[in-house]
Amino acid sequence: MALLTFKGGIHPDDGKSLAKEKAIVEVKPKGDLVYPVSQHIGAPASPVVAVGDRVLKGQMIAEAGGFVSAPIYASVSGKVKAIAPHLNPTGGTVNSIVIENDGEYEEVEYPAVKPLDEMTKEEILNTIGNAGIVGMGGAGFPTRVKLSPKEPDKIDYIIANCAECEPYITADYRCMLEIPEKLVGGMKIILKLFDNAKGIFGVEDNKPDCIEKLRELTKDEPRIEVLALKTKYPQGGERQLIYATTGRAINSAMLPADAGCVVDNVATIISIYEAVAEGRPSMERVTTVSGDAVNEPGNFRVPFGLNQAELIEAAGGYKSEPEKVISGGPMMGFSMFTLDVPITKTSSSILCLTKDEVAKFEPTACINCGRCVDACPSRLIPSRLADYAEHQDEAAFTKHEGLECMECGSCSFVCPAKRPLKQAIGSMRKIALANRKKK
Repeated sequence: MALLTFKGGIHPDDGKSLAKEKAIVEVKPKGDLVYPVSQHIGAPASPVVAVGDRVLKGQMIAEAGGFVSAPIYASVSGKVKAIAPHLNPTGGTVNSIVIENDGEYEEVEYPAVKPLDEMTKEEILNTIGNAGIVGMGGAGFPTRVKLSPKEPDKIDYIIANCAECEPYITADYRCMLEIPEKLVGGMKIILKLFDNAKGIFGVEDNKPDCIEKLRELTKDEPRIEVLALKTKYPQGGERQLIYATTGRAINSAMLPADAGCVVDNVATIISIYEAVAEGRPSMERVTTVSGDAVNEPGNFRVPFGLNQAELIEAAGGYKSEPEKVISGGPMMGFSMFTLDVPITKTSSSILCLTKDEVAKFEPTACINCGRCVDACPSRLIPSRLADYAEHQDEAAFTKHEGLECMECGSCSFVCPAKRPLKQAIGSMRKIALANRKKK
């Protein structure tokens, strides 16, 4: 494809200038750390520590609760203070392990790493699974499971999602600039699992410095290619990324593996490198703090379990009280009503805005302009689907492919009537998917 893009999409103000030039800063926690046992899709992890136990940084505190699950590791040393329900960033209450930080950061002795050339595929997969790595850019799917398709020989492409198309978020951008060697090293590790696959770094063309750096590091790697993608939201959506880089299309009933692809984001691939090449489990991530309500927007390396209020403090606190705080980006993130929640494996950013502009919109009647149809990357008719959703017509919603919606919010963004199309469609999708499971 000449343009390396997809049909539909939008061009919102990216807001990245607030944090783009800010180098990654390490944050040391001050208070207690809270580790929800559900930080991933699948079965919750099972605690392997008890209240009163002293733990070290890098020690497993919860083991995987099944094949589709992931263990959790302490990111500080200290005493297990409680194992009890606690709020998580999505507003739910989840059983969590609370560790009282002793400030010593005493770390376990990690096992010696084996050279990659001497590791079998099974050893690599076990290392990734035991490290507790999950998809750190979205839903948190356990990475070991994703890298274990039924027919690995039919995987043609390993795609690194370097698009970072969501406005304001710059964590992946800084990682590509500051530690690109780990990103490339992680790709080489994944390619060791798939004999017939080619590695692709898909980077939006508004990041020419990252493209140049990655191309320089991979110039002698015949199995790896760096592709410049058209800058457009949601270029980083899994279906859109696969189509833009390979020309292959998938729908909601398919997995990327069905199209011969595996997709992982920047933070996940770096974590794979750190686990396999350095022997370190997944304990931290880079998170962006941005928005016009923050004194010093930036990118921070934070331990899992850190209270999000501490992270805002590390960014200089508020310069004015925000009307809206969002976990993630403004398009696909979700509003938060408290910052007394921990950083988890999927906490890519905290966005603090002085004005909640969306709440002030007054929806009016649809004018049948068709802008939502032009913008929809899934080629749906959002205005019609929203009508079905508002009338609770699940049969019509499903018949007209409502389950294909990826809830990117492009339709709501372009709607001149300010209809909350994404919210209506998303609510009906959840109902329809739940009913399908019951059947």
